[in-house]
Amino acid sequence: MMGLKLYFALVFLCSLLFGPVIAEDGKVHIVYMGSLSHNNREDLVTSHLEVLSSVLESPRHAKQSLVRSYTYAFNGFAAVLSKEQATTLVGKPGVLSVFPDTVLNLHTTHSWDYLEKDLSMPGFSYRKPKSSGTDIILGFLDTGIWPEAASFSDKGMGPVPSRWKGACVKGENFNVSNCNRKIIGARYYSGGEDDDLKKNSKPKSIWPESRTARDYQGHGTYTAATAAGSFVDNANYNGLANGTARGGSASSSTRIAMYRVCGLDYGCPGVQILAAFDDAVKDGVDIVSISIGVRSSNQADFVKDAIAIGAFHATQKGILVVSSAGNEGPDSQTVVNAAPWIFTVGATSIDREFLSNVVLGNGKIIKGKGITMSNLSHSAVHPLVYAGSIPDKSSYPVAASNCLLDSLDASKAKGNVVVCIANDTAASRYIMKLAVQDAGGIGMVVVEDIQIFEAFDYGTFPATAVSKTSATEIFSYIKSNRNPVATITLTEVVTNYIPAPVIASFSSRGPGGLTQNILKPDISAPGVNIIAAWNPPNQSDEDTVVSEMTPSTFNMMSGTSVAVPHVTGAAAFVKSINPTWSSSAIRSALMTTAIVRNNMGKLLTNESDIPGTPFDFGAGVVNPIGALQPGLVYETSIDDYFHFLCNYGLDSENIKIIAANESYKCPSGVNADLISNMNYPSIAISKLGIKNGSTTISRSVTNFVPEQAPTYKVTIDAPPGLNVKVSPEILHFSKTSKKLSFNVVFTPTNVATKGYAFGTLVWSDGKHNVRSPFAVNMV
Repeated sequence: MMGLKLYFALVFLCSLLFGPVIAEDGKVHIVYMGSLSHNNREDLVTSHLEVLSSVLESPRHAKQSLVRSYTYAFNGFAAVLSKEQATTLVGKPGVLSVFPDTVLNLHTTHSWDYLEKDLSMPGFSYRKPKSSGTDIILGFLDTGIWPEAASFSDKGMGPVPSRWKGACVKGENFNVSNCNRKIIGARYYSGGEDDDLKKNSKPKSIWPESRTARDYQGHGTYTAATAAGSFVDNANYNGLANGTARGGSASSSTRIAMYRVCGLDYGCPGVQILAAFDDAVKDGVDIVSISIGVRSSNQADFVKDAIAIGAFHATQKGILVVSSAGNEGPDSQTVVNAAPWIFTVGATSIDREFLSNVVLGNGKIIKGKGITMSNLSHSAVHPLVYAGSIPDKSSYPVAASNCLLDSLDASKAKGNVVVCIANDTAASRYIMKLAVQDAGGIGMVVVEDIQIFEAFDYGTFPATAVSKTSATEIFSYIKSNRNPVATITLTEVVTNYIPAPVIASFSSRGPGGLTQNILKPDISAPGVNIIAAWNPPNQSDEDTVVSEMTPSTFNMMSGTSVAVPHVTGAAAFVKSINPTWSSSAIRSALMTTAIVRNNMGKLLTNESDIPGTPFDFGAGVVNPIGALQPGLVYETSIDDYFHFLCNYGLDSENIKIIAANESYKCPSGVNADLISNMNYPSIAISKLGIKNGSTTISRSVTNFVPEQAPTYKVTIDAPPGLNVKVSPEILHFSKTSKKLSFNVVFTPTNVATKGYAFGTLVWSDGKHNVRSPFAVNMV
């Protein structure tokens, strides 16, 4: 082995003289080789070069091709390969999958008070949190961090935990001193090259980007502050919603490690995401937060998905991975990051709204939503016109109604408040605003239902958004008056808004595209109009700050990206008080105690006031306080995930590579339907025959109140057409029996209809209510 290493070194020196020879059609590919059988990095890199050299012309070309070796969390590497070379590699011993690097995208204060108090959750005083003495390290795979933000103050924090093995990497405009006792780690991945390789070859970056952990986009700063930011008084968004900002785990024992995997110009490459997972495991993080994903139409298999691979091996090491469900709602089957070892998060609103109303000439007030520092008269004296009635000569009425650029007749729009209908996806609210302004309009009313819950910032331009139902009054008034007039009011921040929470329209929905026998998303959290730390003025991408006012160091965002750090912070809070709990125990506790009713006492609804299902909100809205005392927990083991992969269709030889266990063998009789039996806190069945169909699902629960021997009784809420029976109906725990099992039998009745039916089963001992949703597709 040592001789081979020397040979590779000598060949590499020759390559510096003669230059690289890499296929012209070469692209970065990821070669996944499963779990680590040993942890000797030098030997692993050498083995990766051996594999590469078997399909390239020589070891010299292998050295030139290698981009990064993964040697801490799992076994694999990234290399520049032609399609033919990649195909040849698939058949090599120990290679599980080879796939082109994919560029993934970001899923882009009061919210914590709302979760802990306003949803009737008995809370603690967070002004002076009681530290458990347990340091929790959160790893963020994101756009970097702005370390000077007040949310990252380390005042009152103790020394960096001795178990931390990470680094604060110096980069452009980022020094080691930018880290502190709050931000204890910061890494960047410019071009994806391996650090060891860069020391020798200094290869050209695959993605041109400044080499720094500093955040020039704001997203990473925002997510880290939302999950673990320190207290900041007088935080607001351009003077609105003033209050105290803090993270969900604002304890003095919560630390941040940032792994910059995304850039302004190139997105978030999978090769860098895997490198960050690899480092996070080595560094010693407890929870990984990753608000990144692909579009649902581009989902790859679990062994060809960078996030799924990285998350699997992080989970193997006891790390909880929290990720976003995606922003493709309200369409069904759009949820991503849906592997069972990923904690998948959807988004909901909170009880705070930013209202800017439309006042008509007849005195009627139409409720509108948006942020505007309007300078219009308080009286309804401004001419009001429908955009579709004033198209430009070179445009069509349908384009004008959507207020597309250059679609409006300026002579008829000038001086008017223009009513636009948001039916065209090409017309964002920003584009509409520009179109109306360019045509001389003095204000704008946007008619929409999908994005109305997101308070768009129109700056000083008078504008607001109203629902299509509310807009009927506006159109009726315009038609019935020869000279209709209106005005738009200044933005007013309203709390205790009802109903709340509401399922965000953009939040991706289940069932999962790769398997419908796991219920996804897992849980929901605030993800609409949330305020958190941001980059200082003029330090963000120019398209990020739409407001014409001086931007503050706090920003307001919506997306499942925003929901993820809420769950990350909640998980960190639970773990800080229960440091011995496993990642699956924390997930179970958060899921079975989640909230499924709004502040009106009704089942969570969508933006159209239609009751939602677990495919919309998972187990419910995260309840950090309730999760501290879950009563019973569904613990999912790594073996459960191996069995899942067997039932999913991988054979024993592949699982041996993933598990690094030559003796592993898939159970007999594997099939996709058995995935439903994985010990998960929710239940999903992809097909249940209406005629003579019956399915039995098994589960085990562990008593997490060890000093007690409780008795739990089950309550079932089954939908019409489905009979659900649990056996046994009573679980008697003792001091010696901490874990008990039960079966759930699902049987269609004579009134069953095709399609998904939803319900819940709840185990209760009079104090704890352990709630599990189920989804059954009757066919």
